[in-house]
Amino acid sequence: MRYIAAPLLLLVSTPAFADSTPADLVDPFVGTLADYGQLSPAAVAPFGMMQLGPDTDPINHAGYDHAATRLRGFSHTRGVGVGCGGGGGDLLVSLRRAGATGTAAMDKRSETARAGRYSVRYDNGILADATATRGAGLLRFTVARAGDMVLRVDPRHQYARRLSAAWRTDDSDDLRAELVAGTVCDKGRYRLFTSSRITLNGQPLHRTMTREGDVATLRIAMRAGDAIEIRTGLSSVDPAGAALVRDRELATRPFATVASATRTAWNDVLGRVAVDGDSRERALFYSSLFRVFQTPVAIDDPDGRHRENDGNIARSAPGQTRYASWSLWDNYRTQLPLLALLQPRRSADIARSLADLYMRGKPQWATMNEPFLTVRTEHAGIALLDLRRKGITGFDARAALGGMVRDSATLERNTPDQQIEAAYDDWAIAALASDLGDHDTAAAFLAKAQAYRPMWQSIFQTPGADGDTVKARGLYQGTLWQYRWAPVFDLDWLVQTVGPATFEGEVRHFFDAGLFNMTNEPDIHVPWLFAVLGEPQRTAVLVRTIMTRPIAHPYTNSGKRPTPFVGRSFELAPQGFADGMDDDAGAMTAWYVFAALGLYPLVPGEPWYVVTTPAVANARIDLGNGRALAIRRVGPYDGTIVSVDWNGRTLTDWRVEHATLLRGGALTVTTRAR
Repeated sequence: MRYIAAPLLLLVSTPAFADSTPADLVDPFVGTLADYGQLSPAAVAPFGMMQLGPDTDPINHAGYDHAATRLRGFSHTRGVGVGCGGGGGDLLVSLRRAGATGTAAMDKRSETARAGRYSVRYDNGILADATATRGAGLLRFTVARAGDMVLRVDPRHQYARRLSAAWRTDDSDDLRAELVAGTVCDKGRYRLFTSSRITLNGQPLHRTMTREGDVATLRIAMRAGDAIEIRTGLSSVDPAGAALVRDRELATRPFATVASATRTAWNDVLGRVAVDGDSRERALFYSSLFRVFQTPVAIDDPDGRHRENDGNIARSAPGQTRYASWSLWDNYRTQLPLLALLQPRRSADIARSLADLYMRGKPQWATMNEPFLTVRTEHAGIALLDLRRKGITGFDARAALGGMVRDSATLERNTPDQQIEAAYDDWAIAALASDLGDHDTAAAFLAKAQAYRPMWQSIFQTPGADGDTVKARGLYQGTLWQYRWAPVFDLDWLVQTVGPATFEGEVRHFFDAGLFNMTNEPDIHVPWLFAVLGEPQRTAVLVRTIMTRPIAHPYTNSGKRPTPFVGRSFELAPQGFADGMDDDAGAMTAWYVFAALGLYPLVPGEPWYVVTTPAVANARIDLGNGRALAIRRVGPYDGTIVSVDWNGRTLTDWRVEHATLLRGGALTVTTRAR
């Protein structure tokens, strides 16, 4: 790969380096500029439905652009870096002086964001503060000057398609709406219920909202220092559920109390991983982990009710939580495996939620009855296999297997990449069936999985003149060279078919010729292939380069740039990713976290990790039940690898089992200066 110096100075955000807790080191502005991540600084709680944040003019796919200086208002939902035109933007709220038109000027110098909180001054004297819980949001406007103000609540605002919006009540003390919108990429739809309570200086207004078309409005005479608060609950079930969410999660608690509780919740989940390093390194690490811990989302109302993806209402068993909002094609490779390591209890509920998709009949994209924003659910079976083999067994695996078998018959197998991806799903069926003792199903689906091999040999073994053409032969967002390495479930066969020396040489050519694409998922695992081929130093050098240096990014989802974008793949700045690189529901930030820890789940469905040089010198992961995993680097990050050992035992194959890590102990990578 050819590396070129970065061409411009990035916009730099300013996280609070002096604060020591993980939540205080999070910088929600990372990845919020233009198309460099498609993220938002919205206030959000861990795995929360509520994403209460600013909508600017212009916007990115999550409603906000860090370079924008004009404000539309604040909406309550958004997808997390998910591509297409984004999704969410439900219930846009704005407060302006009477007679004001257009968008409002933002005081960008006043703009701040932390984990669970956002604030900005706008319109020459209005301060907006937002915070969130799992399913509720608290938006506060404080005015500096007296005058008549107009509050507007727009139910038709959306980043995808607004299919319908209906007010259920006009009461400012309990303003209720039912919203139906297209999901991300408009492949399905979701139904959302909201319930909002509006107060002035903490007191209910007891007013009836007026209408400007579909927009609910309220004219309020305010004095200098007065504060209006809008407390909103979300529910997938009904308006009463939304009101219950609002009253249970917010009640009348002061803004500072709610924001502090959400900060504590973030510290609880982020603090399970302690890393050393300088302030900027730790800030980028925790800002990445912050995105990993935003999806999927917990959708249960306080009474346990939720909507399923077939439109029916169900109730979670006591002690269990239903999750939704999937982007599995993107993040089954990295983000869900990272949750299995760092959030095993939560992953048990995630596994039950995934298994239930199969039991109800699962399309590959969103249904027409989603409970919340969802992109796509391909490869849910691979994720389930991976979770189960990592000890997360609290779901009906036999029922899930039956659904996976039925799902296999619906998979598209028309293009070369579809054949590889369907083969991976079939391999997961065979593996799960084998684990459950269903040897007939295992044998049948192993044969079905391996049926892609002649195609791979004819098309991918020696890519032709179109090998570096994006979408050649109907491929989805990639080239033949990039999809060539996709059958990680069949890696031994690939190496044996090509020959180990030839295969290693071809991987080397892939990088030397600049064919690698870090901005999309199909080939992001390839740097780790060197380690399993017995060349761990090459993996270490490549991963370190991607982590720390500007590199050429020549590819987009639809083609190849005449001139590559040159810049860092990950940066502590609003331009936090390469141009056109979506975070994709934590897929890319999970890649970063794994690389920082020196681990990578090369084959989702097989419970082991490739080991490489950690970017952090010391990390400690709380495994629960008094057990901890220490990851140590002895020597420089840019040094030559000398050895890797687990509790003093040398690992000669550069891999470590998930079950081994869960027992607790120390993984040590030793390097020496070159």
